[in-house]
Amino acid sequence: MNSKLQWTVVNTCRLVVSATFVFSGLVKLIDPSGTAYKIHDYLEALKLSGFFSGDYIPLFTAIALGVTEFTLGILLFCAIRRRSTIVLMSLLTAIYTPLTLWLAVTNAVTDCGCFGDALHLSNWQTFAKNIVLLGLLALLWWKRKCLSRLVSQSLQWLVSLFTVLYALFLTSLCLYGEPIIDFRPFHVMQHIPTAMQWPEDPEALPEILDFEVQPLDGNADNTTEAILADPSYTFLLIAPHLEQADDSNLESINALCDYAQRYGYRFLCLTASSDSVIHRWQDMTGAEYPFAFTDELTLKTMARSNPGLILLHDGTILGKWSHRTLPKENQLTRSLEKLEIAHPRVETYRRILLTLLLWYIGPLALLILMDRAYMSFQWWRKRRSHVAENSKK
Repeated sequence: MNSKLQWTVVNTCRLVVSATFVFSGLVKLIDPSGTAYKIHDYLEALKLSGFFSGDYIPLFTAIALGVTEFTLGILLFCAIRRRSTIVLMSLLTAIYTPLTLWLAVTNAVTDCGCFGDALHLSNWQTFAKNIVLLGLLALLWWKRKCLSRLVSQSLQWLVSLFTVLYALFLTSLCLYGEPIIDFRPFHVMQHIPTAMQWPEDPEALPEILDFEVQPLDGNADNTTEAILADPSYTFLLIAPHLEQADDSNLESINALCDYAQRYGYRFLCLTASSDSVIHRWQDMTGAEYPFAFTDELTLKTMARSNPGLILLHDGTILGKWSHRTLPKENQLTRSLEKLEIAHPRVETYRRILLTLLLWYIGPLALLILMDRAYMSFQWWRKRRSHVAENSKK
């Protein structure tokens, strides 16, 4: 194999591995709570959940995996610390490979969750993906000197630090609110009745399979059919477990309930908690809104925050908020028809996403260009000096 073809093959493999790690890390950073749920499923399948009380360890692990994968992908792309980066990638993939083989054989967890809700692979596909990655990483290790650096060694630490800080900022932003890119079926602008319809393909499943609301007071106005067919507005407070719900924003929740009652909108809390827990919540918070039972997994898919809020209109999701980002009381001065929160725009979400990406890509590209310009200038000075010395001879 000639050197040019070898360089092309090796660097193509480099881009494939880098893109895989960046994408895998990015979806974990965007939805750390979803990744934590998947890690909890792994712990239950391995009979280890009893050793890890609370949700902090799965969440910390999800964040650590997201930051690590994203950073390693960027380091490989820039060919920073080539030896150490490839070794760390290989170790991480070597850990994933036997785990995914066990999943493929036992099917203990139906979806590995390596790409979150953005891309679903079967367990055997995931295992095959890891085998291919190990092969590509072996090639990259063997021909690591063919990996062209994008930044000089003196700036490698700055790119690494900037990447880690950006990853931590991004995942903190998504933990504070809801994921900035929602790959789940309950995303803004989703028409739930359409997503619940069975496709023509007999082997395919509907996008939303288990959305069912059972009002605890027997009110027929709060059933699944009534909510999805309501041409008016419905506020759904999502709280999978009320005993674990954050109660730091109860005033905002109660203000939203008062606002809904004032304008004749439905306000309903969906939970998987028992009656005793619901009564305790009502006594503690003074909640005057009705409650309905919904499957725990469905609620965790609908909103990552506990509690979270969803605004529906005629079966379409118009808005989603975590308990930290609820609409403020001073915003709710008119009916929803006249408020921006009831009129989502796809362009707004695209602009937010583009802004967040540019916060990373822009500075990184500028840093690389400045570094390459400086290195070219240094090379030009050395060449000029060398020519001048030869001319004197």
